[in-house]
Amino acid sequence: MSGASELPTLRWGIVGCGLISSWFVSDLVLDRLSPPMIHKIVAVGSSSRSKGEAFIAQHAPSATPAIYDSYEGVYKDPNVDIVYIGTPHSLHVKNAMGAINAGKHVLCEKPFTINAKETELILDAAKKKGVFLMEAVWTRFFPIASALQKLVHIDEVIGDVSRVFVDFSLDMPIASLPENARTRDISLGAGALLDIGMYAVTWASIILDQHPENNTEKVDVSSTMTINEGVDEVTTILLNYRALRAQAILTASMLSKGPEEFCRIEGSKGSIYIGGAAASKPAFLVIKIKDQAEKRIDFDVPGWGFHYEADAVANDIKEGNVENATMPWAESLRVMRLMDKVRGANGLMYPQDS
Repeated sequence: MSGASELPTLRWGIVGCGLISSWFVSDLVLDRLSPPMIHKIVAVGSSSRSKGEAFIAQHAPSATPAIYDSYEGVYKDPNVDIVYIGTPHSLHVKNAMGAINAGKHVLCEKPFTINAKETELILDAAKKKGVFLMEAVWTRFFPIASALQKLVHIDEVIGDVSRVFVDFSLDMPIASLPENARTRDISLGAGALLDIGMYAVTWASIILDQHPENNTEKVDVSSTMTINEGVDEVTTILLNYRALRAQAILTASMLSKGPEEFCRIEGSKGSIYIGGAAASKPAFLVIKIKDQAEKRIDFDVPGWGFHYEADAVANDIKEGNVENATMPWAESLRVMRLMDKVRGANGLMYPQDS
């Protein structure tokens, strides 16, 4: 991390020029009121220089990064402090290892990897190198997430939580996708679980796993899947939190678009609903307490909202931390093991599992 006259500056290398990378870099250069950090895009790696140049011209025209026709160029660039990995799931372990071995800090898109075995590999590598590493579960860093935890666990506005329903569904059936699409090709980790179902798991974690009395080792897991062409089009997961006497019912589907209010938290005093464009990008809470008027709280998010996690990463690196408290390594590994368990119970395997 280089110095700046007023604010600390983090210099980013971008690996992959796909959709999620475009959202991320547009937030890095977003003109925000009183940002706590300065983010600079100093390198971009793509399959060709022309693709990288077009990517920056469209999504971060104010940036003047070095453009490489390989990811290795980003890893080796001495001006890069941290590498952001926005490639398909199946490439995450290779890309993360490349950056870590070059001594770079890493922010890797979710899911971290295809399976827990790969997650353990990159965690061990980061630990040995002493570099920062985090899974980019951006939703956890939205102000709405911490506000929700305060309402549920500190203020206890809905009392004792008994059930949590979360759904993330999109209209993108397997049959409608090209055979080589990331969301259809099983070798790329395609399917509802890893692509969107992990957000449902994330909300269950935000709501229930943060409870001080909960022991995550005592969560019973059951699940079912609808599999088409070897890919899960619909996945349902039931988590039974015995210590809390609570359940989480989590669903993900590629067959239809889900509702705006994607989550309902039921408690002994009332319910809280979470809504937004999708479960990945929450925007409001609706609090319904028994015998009280309904209350809605809206959260204005500049840009896409990726800057929240980018700021958190920059602060950790400034402080010399190798992991983040909101998205620690143990949580990434726990969630990946959970998704491995769900896949195993339903006979869904990826080539990387062998």
